[in-house]
Amino acid sequence: MLEKGKPLQTAGKKLNSVVKVKLSKKKMLIFPLLATLSLSAYAATVEYTYSSKEGTHSSEEGTYSPEEEASEYLHKYGYLQKPLESDSEDFSPEEVQEAIRVFQQSFNLPETGSLDKDTLEKMREPRCGLEDPFNQKTLRYLLLGRWRKKNLSYRIYNYTPDMEPDEVITAIRTAFKYWSDVTQLSFKEINHGRADIRISFHKRGVSCTRAFDGPGKVLAHADIPELGTVHFDEDEYWTEGSYLGVNLRIIAAHELGHALGLGHSRFSAALMAPVYGGYKPNFRLHDDDIKGIQALYGKKDQINEVDPIKETEVPAVVPAPTPTSPMPDPCSDNLDAITLGPFGKTYAFKGNYVWTITDFGTGPLMKIQSLWKGLPGNLDAAVHSQRTKRTYFFKGDKLWRYTDFKLNYGYPKLLTRVPANLNAALYWDGNKKIFLFKGDNYWQWDELAWSNLTSKKISSLFTGVPSHVDAAVTWKNSKIYFFKGDNYWRVNKQLRVEKGYPLSIAERWMQCQHFD
Repeated sequence: MLEKGKPLQTAGKKLNSVVKVKLSKKKMLIFPLLATLSLSAYAATVEYTYSSKEGTHSSEEGTYSPEEEASEYLHKYGYLQKPLESDSEDFSPEEVQEAIRVFQQSFNLPETGSLDKDTLEKMREPRCGLEDPFNQKTLRYLLLGRWRKKNLSYRIYNYTPDMEPDEVITAIRTAFKYWSDVTQLSFKEINHGRADIRISFHKRGVSCTRAFDGPGKVLAHADIPELGTVHFDEDEYWTEGSYLGVNLRIIAAHELGHALGLGHSRFSAALMAPVYGGYKPNFRLHDDDIKGIQALYGKKDQINEVDPIKETEVPAVVPAPTPTSPMPDPCSDNLDAITLGPFGKTYAFKGNYVWTITDFGTGPLMKIQSLWKGLPGNLDAAVHSQRTKRTYFFKGDKLWRYTDFKLNYGYPKLLTRVPANLNAALYWDGNKKIFLFKGDNYWQWDELAWSNLTSKKISSLFTGVPSHVDAAVTWKNSKIYFFKGDNYWRVNKQLRVEKGYPLSIAERWMQCQHFD
């Protein structure tokens, strides 16, 4: 998701000289008179202001110091995480210093751990809105998933009025060609029907599941495989062949990289770098971009394809028939797992069956494999990530990963760094990690970066939560729920069980009126 950072924050009162350049299509660019060309080209409809003497920045949301600005940036892009083990919302000086050092390392700045001028200026450069889950053990490209086929269709559903339709078509076609030129991928444009990759322009608050924010900041966003949506902010001024406005071709190539499964690169010259590099007349993919996409889809001239992703995969075998099990009773049986999932529904699992939970009770019971093909019954745990829109299922020493109801390529995989036979799992938006539970221990797992999977006691983080839980979920109201036996516990923002709990699962969740 590409966005303009807050290079000098919006206000405009402290700059005496501002040039307003009228452009075609009745749009306007506003940028400081002395701003560099590359920066002003992406400062569409934003007035920047910065006072080096005062050291504060102003916006519609108020005025804050460079230190506050840096902390907000580091938290937003994954360098700082909320201190879950503390009631405080603040970060310690040591945490901020280490986050600054890692940021400096990532962007090839002197690793001082101090917020100097160069570091702050780098934070203010236009950039992508996707966080930076860098693997600190390697500079390698980040992979977020892949399509299971290499011949993909795409469709452009509408056009920006800033450019002629033919210009938009050419820019998008060229963006795809960057990737097909170096891989075995091929792309075909269609004008009717549902395409694999769907491209459209949206104004703020109109027909987009993730609303844009008007001119500036977020420029575009894309979903990772195999969802296929790529959206551009129509409130931006889109151009081609010009330093003015936002270059559609390069932005599209970056977003298509995400749509094809690439995360961010730590090489500043790479297309997939977090910081947007601006318009380049002779643009080419960086070597890191090429290696990353080829790791997913192979080289252009590669004949015998070998999967280059070195992960422990379970050998492909024909699954044995699932043993029959009695149909569960949602009003009396313990849960195997519970999770939010596709279409925002709540899914409960028991044996070989799954059902949805609504405000009015339970939906009809269905066989698990009627929704998630290839997924066994009698699960240990399930969790849906709001970060990647993927659903993970755990059983024994194996892990299954699905996008909606489609099993991802290469799954199931073996669990090698956490114990088998987990009790429960949940996604916590506070630090965008997945929590895994077994016995009286828990582990925090970052699905997009290397994690130091060290076990800790549940009681050290969650006060009043029992051990050996059956299931867990972070629900739509952002509250965490734990389930064990007939009862459930709700946890507040301080990660303490709320007063009045536990309560009955059957009465409150399943809406059962008559039960023993």
